[in-house]
Amino acid sequence: MEVFHGSPLKAPAVEIVDLSSEHGVEDGKREVERDDASSPDVDNGEDDDHLSLYEDMLDGMPDQSDWEDEPANVCTVEESFVFRRRLRLVGEDQFITETVEAGVISAKKLCTAFGIRPPPFLAGQPDHTYYPLLGLGITRELSKRIKLPQYNTIDDAVDLLKKSRNIIVLTGAGISTSLGIPDFRSKDTGLYSQLEHLGLSDPQEVFDISIFREDPSIFYSVAKDILPSTRKFSPTHAFIKLLQDKNKLLTNFTQNIDNLESHAGILPEKLIQCHGSFATATCVECGYRVKCEAIYTDLKAGRVARCDRCIRNLRLKPFGMKRKRSTNGLSISKKKRQSYEDSTDDEDYDVAVAGVMKPDITFFGEDLPETFHNRLIQHDKDLVDLVLVIGTSLKVAPVSEVSGFLPPETPQIYISREPCQHVDFDIDMLGECDTIVTELCRRAGWDLQHEMIKDDDTNVQLHEGYESRYSFRVKPA
Repeated sequence: MEVFHGSPLKAPAVEIVDLSSEHGVEDGKREVERDDASSPDVDNGEDDDHLSLYEDMLDGMPDQSDWEDEPANVCTVEESFVFRRRLRLVGEDQFITETVEAGVISAKKLCTAFGIRPPPFLAGQPDHTYYPLLGLGITRELSKRIKLPQYNTIDDAVDLLKKSRNIIVLTGAGISTSLGIPDFRSKDTGLYSQLEHLGLSDPQEVFDISIFREDPSIFYSVAKDILPSTRKFSPTHAFIKLLQDKNKLLTNFTQNIDNLESHAGILPEKLIQCHGSFATATCVECGYRVKCEAIYTDLKAGRVARCDRCIRNLRLKPFGMKRKRSTNGLSISKKKRQSYEDSTDDEDYDVAVAGVMKPDITFFGEDLPETFHNRLIQHDKDLVDLVLVIGTSLKVAPVSEVSGFLPPETPQIYISREPCQHVDFDIDMLGECDTIVTELCRRAGWDLQHEMIKDDDTNVQLHEGYESRYSFRVKPA
């Protein structure tokens, strides 16, 4: 599948709507223009450019947005579910006739039913200018895997775990939060919500490779907050290890950079660290690689780490060294840029000539390691018999596309705090990951051992209006 190989990790512009929030619904019908001629507000000669831009934007899964500023323009969870089911039932043409053409809903609002936030450049344009974006969203929806109707209950999930022999486990930050390691996208508590003080236009710029190359101090100023401070692992890590011990684990694709899977005992041949890890660091200039422990002091101090080999080599040639380059106009906080440049003469001298050490985590704008593509395409695709997606909102491409890439007849189970609205899993289990996997093991008769597991009863409830979505909560003592 060639789409994986050139895909950048970051795809800006389109936001995935947080359909789990409750919003008011605009009941009134809207007038919809059906004039196929070009609008005077939009140059017809730019149609192809806009279409290409839409396609580019749909390639990624950007940040979640709660859309509190315009709730009337967002479909609720229930509305989205109804619209998506209706689309599959009657087909695209009849669906458009019944919705937009009938004036029941605007194309702009209907886009949100398919997890798309219309881009800012269309703001104020007539509704028909949203048709290409809606069309691409519908096409994407119809190309997704369809939920397998035979899997709906917790017992179904347990049976799948017990009989499967080649399980792909795709994990995210949610499997480490019980250890005090923050995730990235949770509102108020996630790492991105805590980075407003940096003055960036987008908190994800902290992990943008072009900005790192321009001013690495931005990343280093927050590195201590994401640097693994423990070798302990969670019950969910132990669950994945248990699957391995039972010869059921095909591959653990982890988006986490804390390297805790290795500490839990997941074998290197069973582990793909999609976004790299803090295990090693590499000089961006000469490629010299070291274990990350060598730069831990700098990381914990928020100080830019430099390459020892570069410094040693340059000290042998003390003449003709360059001063460090000036910034080239990237939208980095002026305050942060100034603090990076206001260093001592000796420090400037070293920075100018010695490469910066970059932890071997995958930044936005960098390709994923070839092992990700090779393992998935050349090995796992034809072997997998169950997919477990645990602790991730699947917002970052190309990992977000794995679910749709695998054979459609392979059952898929989702385990996380919040539902994933843009993928139709067969069974959704919502709550704390540790609680859910512990309960699954109890029902399977498996002995999951971990010091954090308590002998508590778990309350499991089916969500109203759903046939395969459940909440897991530990019963109060």
